[in-house]
Amino acid sequence: MDFSWSEEDLNFRNEVIQFAKSELNDDIITRDKEGIFSRDLWQKCADFGIHGLATPQRFGGKLPEVDILRSVLAMQALGFACKDGGLVLGLNAQMWTVQMSIVLFGTEEQKQKFLPKLTNGEWLGAHALTEAESGSDGFNMKMTAEKKDGGYILNGEKCLVTLAPIADMAIVFANVNPKLGKWGVSAFLVEKNSEGYEASPVREKMGLRTVPIGEINLKNCFVPEGNRLGKEGAGFSISNYSLEYDRCCILAGSLGAMERQLEESIEFAKNHKRFGQVIGSFQSVSNRIADMKLRIETSKLLLYKMAWLKKQNKPAMLEAAMLKLHLSESFVASSLDAIRNKGGNAYLVDYGTERDLRDAVGGVLYAGTSDIQRNIIAKMVGL
Repeated sequence: MDFSWSEEDLNFRNEVIQFAKSELNDDIITRDKEGIFSRDLWQKCADFGIHGLATPQRFGGKLPEVDILRSVLAMQALGFACKDGGLVLGLNAQMWTVQMSIVLFGTEEQKQKFLPKLTNGEWLGAHALTEAESGSDGFNMKMTAEKKDGGYILNGEKCLVTLAPIADMAIVFANVNPKLGKWGVSAFLVEKNSEGYEASPVREKMGLRTVPIGEINLKNCFVPEGNRLGKEGAGFSISNYSLEYDRCCILAGSLGAMERQLEESIEFAKNHKRFGQVIGSFQSVSNRIADMKLRIETSKLLLYKMAWLKKQNKPAMLEAAMLKLHLSESFVASSLDAIRNKGGNAYLVDYGTERDLRDAVGGVLYAGTSDIQRNIIAKMVGL
């Protein structure tokens, strides 16, 4: 495993940092307070080429084929330079659970129809798996897909869906054959103008307020057979495969944010005095900064290994679970340390530090809770 990066990759990382710093941080405190999703910033990211990292060049992407290692480096840079955690989450949610699912499992016709619009920013896409009564048991779902001539009739409701209130289409998972359990689940590409498709208003939440989250309700919604993604019954495999990409890149953004927190904490500790000396000389402060650095380096090793395995098309379920658990929990811990390092002002909204903590808490829940990751790890090691 080679941890060095090409000059081209590093140059692109620097371009992402400069782009994000100059274009993506305006009015973040106001937008966070009011829960405003900026379609303008979304489009700027598409025009720059962020969305194109998850799409092959022939469908509007940046490279001939998706390069997960380069994408991880870019999303890490985005998380470092863009203080809008909701925007970073929304981008990753569409890119890796929607675009990448179509790239990997879609027909040529599906790719031609959906990928260019998702990549150029014209359309927004959602990944609709979770239901109110299933939660972490995501494939014990109530949404059904009844087979009819030429397609399927879908009935049910999905909740906690990123981008649902404003999405133009969604990958919806529904059970065609409930007797088969998770192996009866199929995935469908459902457009918002389909009869029987209804999205909820935006739900208020603790953090990540600049990305809308809500429900999708399907009532006798007809989906043509040509809009089924993959084979019938392949929904479980499709979701698990795409979520590994999702965990890589969403968490890369969190790693970037942790690097920003460390940089700001060091600068603060070197320049603020208490009791006649800089606070970095106090062991309580310096130890927290040491812990922040350690979390970054251990998370980075897990992240890069995971991305490397995906690029090699090797199994990565255990590595994905360890990465998700460690990095999401580390982001929460480092966000608390950043607040402690900066003191009382960091508790104030207008100071900008507390927002990272509110955003970080979501990471121990979405894309599989920390408890579920521990269960996966235990099972994979033989328990």
